[in-house]
Amino acid sequence: MAQQGDVQLFQTDDDGEIIVENGLVAMSGGLSTAVYLSWFGGNEDDSGGQDESLSWWGNADENEPEKQYRSETQHLLQSIPATSGNLKRVEGAAIRDLEWMLSGNVASSVSVTASIPGLNRIKLVADIKAEGEESRFKFVENWKVAP
Repeated sequence: MAQQGDVQLFQTDDDGEIIVENGLVAMSGGLSTAVYLSWFGGNEDDSGGQDESLSWWGNADENEPEKQYRSETQHLLQSIPATSGNLKRVEGAAIRDLEWMLSGNVASSVSVTASIPGLNRIKLVADIKAEGEESRFKFVENWKVAP
């Protein structure tokens, strides 16, 4: 049986996981994996700035910056306090992490909202319009720095 799409990733208390059923890895045909990796792929110590010394090792062979995982979102969630005052900052990082979708013509619009559903948790919701279809992707993640 040929598998198509991307490996389906989902968030757990100790980061990303995959599903294996009957010896096969569950696959996803949409942009869910791309959104997940844009936010949580790469090195969490990489702030996404000009300093590439902390960049994820997989970026070393990628010459196109828009195809590199910098994951500013992931970095902020382990470096700034889990407060409602920081939600806009995280939303901005999440949008910047998805900017490649707009510049690469993968999507025509991208918006992100962030909320705090529980103690030291963050919920990120991306609404993406691609090829005329709108999709919504939700991830709940640990916010690793306590207020």
